[in-house]
Amino acid sequence: MFFILSKTLAFFASPINLALVIGAAGIALCLAGRRRPGCALGAGALLFLLVLGFSPIPLLLALPLETRFPPLPADAPAPDGIIVLGGSMDEQSSSRHGQAVINDAAERLTEALRLRRLYPRARLVFTGGSASLRGSEHTEAEFVEKFWSALGLDASDVLYESRSRNTYENAVFTRDLVHPAPGERWLLVTSATHMPRAVGLFRKAGFPVVADPVDYRTSGEFGWTLNPRASDNFALAELATHEWIGLVAYRLTGKTDALFPAP
Repeated sequence: MFFILSKTLAFFASPINLALVIGAAGIALCLAGRRRPGCALGAGALLFLLVLGFSPIPLLLALPLETRFPPLPADAPAPDGIIVLGGSMDEQSSSRHGQAVINDAAERLTEALRLRRLYPRARLVFTGGSASLRGSEHTEAEFVEKFWSALGLDASDVLYESRSRNTYENAVFTRDLVHPAPGERWLLVTSATHMPRAVGLFRKAGFPVVADPVDYRTSGEFGWTLNPRASDNFALAELATHEWIGLVAYRLTGKTDALFPAP
């Protein structure tokens, strides 16, 4: 039920979608003869998009998420295992074309290969099923296995968890798959903006992990300069808003112990 509700409400949780809906409502009111409230809604939606598209507000939203967990030190001790979260495949395109179609979170997959070379004895786990609300005959794990195998990674050396549909299920199903022993050191590889939520969920599931954030979308520093590319700001705002809403939702439903998990 939580999965279905989260997917349904995700449309209106998007600031861009919300602005477009409000703008469309304003146009509808104008066409219906209610010009004053219609113009107010339309102007408000346009102003919101202009501010979001060119101001540093998206950067302000993303920076606390990306900098919450530091990068993995170069001298970090060897782990017992490595967990790679799904989210790096375009599920619909991969299913349609029958091959791995990677999105802009590809560093999750390449970081896993780097770690594999550094720590060949560590257990490697990929966790990711289908995030489609309607379900799918294919899973992300299936296409990641094809992608890694094509790059020379022996499939027998990797555990693939293919039932999970969201990060909460990533944590629970991976725990049940690997049964981590007390004192074991497991690295968690996911996007830097997603790391606080992911770590909180794994901790609540009784699976302590060490963060290895990748896929940074900012420079890590704040500046008041205007961004000339509105599309970049829109993408960053969508990503950061999704994570903040996810943090609140998982805390309210008791799936994490902290609103903003820390190292």
